[in-house]
Amino acid sequence: MQNPADGGFFMPAEWAPHARCWMIWPSRPEVWDDMAATKTAYAAVARAIRLFEPVTMVANAADVREAQELLGPAIEVMAAPVDDSWARDVGPCFLIDGKGGLAGADFRFNAWGGKYEGYDNDGRLAGKLLEATGARRFASPLTAEGGGITVDGEGTLITTESCFPNANRNPDWSRDEIEAELKRTLGVTKVIWIPGDPNEKETDGHVDGIAAFVRPGVVLVEVTEDPEYSAVMQENLKALRGQRDAKGRELELIVISDASDAESDCWRFCRSYVNSYIANGGVVMPCYGVDADRRAMETFRRIYPERQVVPVVIDDIAIGGGGIHCITQQQPLV
Repeated sequence: MQNPADGGFFMPAEWAPHARCWMIWPSRPEVWDDMAATKTAYAAVARAIRLFEPVTMVANAADVREAQELLGPAIEVMAAPVDDSWARDVGPCFLIDGKGGLAGADFRFNAWGGKYEGYDNDGRLAGKLLEATGARRFASPLTAEGGGITVDGEGTLITTESCFPNANRNPDWSRDEIEAELKRTLGVTKVIWIPGDPNEKETDGHVDGIAAFVRPGVVLVEVTEDPEYSAVMQENLKALRGQRDAKGRELELIVISDASDAESDCWRFCRSYVNSYIANGGVVMPCYGVDADRRAMETFRRIYPERQVVPVVIDDIAIGGGGIHCITQQQPLV
């Protein structure tokens, strides 16, 4: 069996039950202004998720003791060589078959189109995590990251034109070939393409800073008042209007404004609320200490009335170019 779908494997939605959450301890100093503050923020996110489900933090062997001290005894620390700290992008996209089987898609990784030097350890990490969990590995020749997709678990995937088709990742692939490979590896039957953000220089417009499925047929979509990004975010919203999912339902769009008033001198600073983590019975939501946090909290409570919404201030993570979704990867329960 070479194709996951042949065995009934598919990537479940993020709101499906989890066995655990995987994270990676910060380790690339050039990304962070204050490494100690960033590690404290990572630990805060991990502890918030641990309120709802087990968490395993992967760390370089030299960092295991420090990580364990900051995380506390309730969070497991696993030693493995890593280069950076974005579990969403270098971890496997876990798959289930609905019959107790666990697998994972392992895409090629090249540090977001060669943005950083030294990424071989991260490129091998998905395989190590699949081995550690006893999951079957499905390797893919596509260069891709988990932050570049959102799925509904019912056959639909949303991704961006600016990311995987970018010449810095897959120069010899057509969009149709990329779509076919996403269907093959993730068990989806429909791929919805939106523009993304060709001007976003860290990930080339990952979808997890733009839009995310929050339940079947419903997508949370971010807009902004920042004049530099407002037009492109409106284009993404426009591209999603009228789209139908794999079941034929017209997508319901819930619009949320980003934290455009969060101040930072860092060009990478991520102001996204969409970039959050759905846990078992909870949602861990990014906050920035600004007025927009309250409005975002109201939206999340309305979207997830059955879940506890836990806000975590992430300024010392956001300076690295991502948010809570970027630093986490859920392992589904089988």
